[in-house]
Amino acid sequence: MKIAVIGATGLVGTEMLKVLEERNFPVTELLPVASERSVGNIINFKGQPYKVVSMETAIAAKPEIAIFSAGGSISKEMAPKFAEVGTFVVDNSSAWRMDPTKKLVVPEINAKELTPEDKIIANPNCSTIQMVLALHKLHEAFKIKRIVVSTYQSVTGTGKKAVDQMLNERAGKQGEMAYAYPIDLNVIPHIDVFEDNGYTKEEMKMVNETKKIMGDDSIQVTATAVRIPVMGGHSESVNVEFERDFSLAEVYRLLNETEGVRVVDDVKNLQYPMPKDAHQQDDVLVGRIRLDETQPRTLNMWIVADNLRKGAATNAVQIAEYLVAHKLV
Repeated sequence: MKIAVIGATGLVGTEMLKVLEERNFPVTELLPVASERSVGNIINFKGQPYKVVSMETAIAAKPEIAIFSAGGSISKEMAPKFAEVGTFVVDNSSAWRMDPTKKLVVPEINAKELTPEDKIIANPNCSTIQMVLALHKLHEAFKIKRIVVSTYQSVTGTGKKAVDQMLNERAGKQGEMAYAYPIDLNVIPHIDVFEDNGYTKEEMKMVNETKKIMGDDSIQVTATAVRIPVMGGHSESVNVEFERDFSLAEVYRLLNETEGVRVVDDVKNLQYPMPKDAHQQDDVLVGRIRLDETQPRTLNMWIVADNLRKGAATNAVQIAEYLVAHKLV
């Protein structure tokens, strides 16, 4: 199978290649695509060297699947060109997520909605993926009424420039700034651009994408997205109000039955999810599960995942795996 990876030299693109290799995806020919200045450079995949090619070369090769991680503007322009030659596009940018004609997919939740006509498939926002994966079975059982979420997001979500900024600051070196302020020994309550309502685009992604993935516009979501000086994964404090009564025993049972979720919740032995434990893992870790004592039918939980893995690369590869397994491609 001919696979193109667009943005192959970036943080997420590099992770996508790693995940494709780890999961032994049936790649017979790899087309790594990056910026013009990277064309001709060599990357290694499964012990073999591959030359980085241009977008035009990749389109002309008519790959079965193209996995994009190259930014929204590039996806808007180039994804339709791949689709026109019959390629399935799995896009990791925000370009297509809220397009009503495109599916927004977390495979464990809604991949069954995909059809052979869905040539452009949107990969959700990293912070949304880990939250909805932990909540979707609870929603089916008890119906979510309202979610209040605060995120604690890794610098890797911004990219290599942000990682370099943090490491430079930690080492006392001057360097290029990805953020308006220092990030080491600091917390920045600002991810993506501010919108007219005072929320950031990242916060509104969580609001809108949650409803679309869950297929339920009645779910109320309010979010605060915060950048913190860690690498390895995003963390979320989530308060969820349900319409139906539940017990903690039922919550634990449903979470333990949720594919892709691992419960890490033993406070007596100081066991709870942390980014360092999620790093390079595909599971979404859930802990600090407890009742909200201020109102009925409400739960508090702490959700952690590697934002480059399940939050981006792994979810995209799992979509591609679904396409192959169900003979859509």
